[in-house]
Amino acid sequence: MGIGVEEQVNAALAAAEAETASPAERAEMLMEIAIGLQVRPKSPRELSVAVELYERALALCPPEQSLLAARIRARAATALQALPEAGTSSLEKARDLLTESLRVIRSDGAPEELAEIEMNLGLVLQSLAGAGRARITDAIAAYQRALRTFDRARFPKEFAILQNNLATAFLSIPFTDERAKMREALAVQAFEDGLKVVDFIDHPAEYAMLQNNLGNALQYASSSHSVENNLRALEAYDEALKVRTREAMPEAYANTIANKANCLWNLPDDPGNPEAGNRQNLAAAAALLAEAREIFNAAGEQEKARLMAEALDQITRESLSSSHASGTARANGHQREGEQVQ
Repeated sequence: MGIGVEEQVNAALAAAEAETASPAERAEMLMEIAIGLQVRPKSPRELSVAVELYERALALCPPEQSLLAARIRARAATALQALPEAGTSSLEKARDLLTESLRVIRSDGAPEELAEIEMNLGLVLQSLAGAGRARITDAIAAYQRALRTFDRARFPKEFAILQNNLATAFLSIPFTDERAKMREALAVQAFEDGLKVVDFIDHPAEYAMLQNNLGNALQYASSSHSVENNLRALEAYDEALKVRTREAMPEAYANTIANKANCLWNLPDDPGNPEAGNRQNLAAAAALLAEAREIFNAAGEQEKARLMAEALDQITRESLSSSHASGTARANGHQREGEQVQ
């Protein structure tokens, strides 16, 4: 841990032992210091320390302070959500803490507190569903409950995030039944609804995320209008890149240009004459993939860099072939359902 973290932890422990403060005040001080640790953590260790402080705060919290305890549990769950781990134990603990917190917040908390907890519960359940440890429908239900408070008029940022997460949840359901196309349409609509309330000036991060994920949804849609969808997807990626620049957000920029490359890969140079091929778009896709590989290598994202290299090799082979078939989607390693966020 760095000096700053050591100082904050020492201050937290001193606060917990101070006899001049009541147990409830000491618990609240510990919670505030833990929140500070997890705002911009520089390492997983800071998140682990935050979890420990939340646990100390809960141990100090008097039984009659049920609302304070519920708030501590909800905050501890967000730290557990962020902890990197190979399994799901932290996520399952976060789910249990959020569920327990909800029982109190529903009756004694503010509507905004309740909606935030429902949104975080949806995120946890969606992650657990991806590991086969929860139902994705329960995540969707939690997001929809949060939307009762986080509406587009009063909470545009939260509304946009919830629309994004709803859409990614719809797209994460396996496309094995007759309702698959309906879920695709619902996802595209959710992304577009989110974009109606945010723009790249006032809410740049949310705007870029929605545009990137809308592009993914459009280019992978099982539609007979693949060329039209890919053209719309390109527009969405270009909008995302107004925010996701290489200078300001290199890894997010690399993700988006990799998605754009995949889209160009499957788009004829002349949409009105697809039989003429897509040699120019292949060259543009190759340049973007090479740039994305360079950025991922520099960031230590070796698996993503490897996927970019594999895609580049395939493009090279296709460029040398005279029989490239357009319109067939390639996997570039990016999740079809896009990015989910808190």
